[in-house]
Amino acid sequence: MKILKRRPRLLILLTVVAAVTVTVVMVIQANKMETLSPREERDRAASGAGVPSGQVDCRKVQCIALTFDGNPGEPTDRLMDLLKEYKAPSTFFLEGRRIHKFPDVVRRIAEEGHEIGDHTWTHAVLTDVSDAQIRDELRRTARAIASITGSEPTLMRPPQGRTDDRVSKVSKELRMAQVLWTVTAKDYETDDTALITERVLTGADRDGIILLHPLRKGTVPAMPSILKALSKQGYTFVTVSQLLAPAEAEPGKIYK
Repeated sequence: MKILKRRPRLLILLTVVAAVTVTVVMVIQANKMETLSPREERDRAASGAGVPSGQVDCRKVQCIALTFDGNPGEPTDRLMDLLKEYKAPSTFFLEGRRIHKFPDVVRRIAEEGHEIGDHTWTHAVLTDVSDAQIRDELRRTARAIASITGSEPTLMRPPQGRTDDRVSKVSKELRMAQVLWTVTAKDYETDDTALITERVLTGADRDGIILLHPLRKGTVPAMPSILKALSKQGYTFVTVSQLLAPAEAEPGKIYK
């Protein structure tokens, strides 16, 4: 009887171990995916290639890209005011499900020179869903963005940075490159403005891509200190596409 009672516990233990193993394997696989750095891509561009007129040349100046993930709701307007004050064009990776609740914010992002990328419709972890769902998550968001701004995004960011060969394949099909990051403030874990600021400034480096989440309580209050400090350190703020120029992001590829 004792042996029979132990079997359910053993089955539960084996199930947990199997689930953990699958997760570990997926994380290892994601970490093994080939990524391309902005500097590498610029170096691969033709020697005589130039950046568009009036655009910063990150081969000559110290550039950094601020990127913001999430819904385009409040306090995005306050963030936009700060970015305008510090002349900091940035890249916004937007979730699609609430885009039509804030069309004026989305329109303002585009009109003020910022870049808009695709962050899926429901923030689904793309490595956990079918190819059809990956396609739907990205396509619905791209169309929602285009309905407001007039153009579909060419960049996407997979939620949690989770990607694999399937995600890359669908991204290529939809003509979107994948963008990860070099620094995260982990502002989804804390509302401590000082800590968020410290994490960004400690990790900041030339050609860096900074990940932040505007809807987290501590993030927008941290932005004045972050923008002021990075400006004093000689950084020029650019969008992700500007960071790559004169190269262009290739659909399906992963950049960080």
